[in-house]
Amino acid sequence: MLKRVNRVALIGTGFVGSSYAFAMLNQGITEELVLIDLNKEKAEGDAMDLNHGLPFAPSRTKIWYGSYADCGEADLVVITAGANQKPGETRLDLVEKNTRIFKAIVEEIMASGFDGIFLVATNPVDILTYAVWKFSGLPKERVIGSGTILDTARFRYLLGDYFDVDTRNVHAYIIGEHGDTELPVWSHADIAGTSISDWTKNKEGYNKEDLNQIFLNVRDAAYHIIERKGATYYGIAMGLVRLTKAILQNENSVLTVSAYLEGEYGQKDIYIGVPAVVNRKGIKQIVELDLNDDEQVKFTNSVNVLKKTMEPVFQKI
Repeated sequence: MLKRVNRVALIGTGFVGSSYAFAMLNQGITEELVLIDLNKEKAEGDAMDLNHGLPFAPSRTKIWYGSYADCGEADLVVITAGANQKPGETRLDLVEKNTRIFKAIVEEIMASGFDGIFLVATNPVDILTYAVWKFSGLPKERVIGSGTILDTARFRYLLGDYFDVDTRNVHAYIIGEHGDTELPVWSHADIAGTSISDWTKNKEGYNKEDLNQIFLNVRDAAYHIIERKGATYYGIAMGLVRLTKAILQNENSVLTVSAYLEGEYGQKDIYIGVPAVVNRKGIKQIVELDLNDDEQVKFTNSVNVLKKTMEPVFQKI
């Protein structure tokens, strides 16, 4: 008897989606990957192109262009479809048009009999993850947004670069909205168990003033990249693959995702970026960091900005 294989359905083969599919193939994360897009020719072309790389891949992956009906047997549906962020446009500017797009997409996916996990990457990701949860009717732990996984990666990269330490040994989080109101959790940032504050005190040439600039570079990274190349896609694609691996391989990994809060951090009825334990069932638990007063104020502000933006949109839909 053949064991059941993992199937991932990707909705949207634009910059982010195709980068995700390419990274998935290169890392051999799943046995089946179905590409779904309104632009049939683009998705078919991607499937053909990716299949031609199979002889060089670490393991066999069945890749094809499909339809929403293929989501019925999927373990994970990854949504990267939607309108892109344009130069000068914030992620929150996209909210109304992408919420409407998502309603139609999710209804089609659920009509297939899908009963797996949703992973949402389209911006504004926190609001659209909430929308997928509402439209799908699935349990909150099985609807996950990419949240601040990329912001946290950028943060770790820039801190590692500044202190000349391997970024994988930097432990620091960006939480809150994936956007302009996100915040760094300096009170829990460390390298090898030594706080970032102590690193700046004990090492010549480092100073605390530089740390704020590092955070600003993290927060504004998307604007700088969009200005230069029109869109960001490699970093978020790698983050989505990392999340996919954590889910399919039941890793219980701690990742900063957009998760539904029910009292954690003093907040309710909101999807927002926080550290969470992720496994085959989705979000196993939220890691509630002990924020200092300043961090708590900033996090509450981030929640309030999202709620204020969401309210009129969900009243219309």
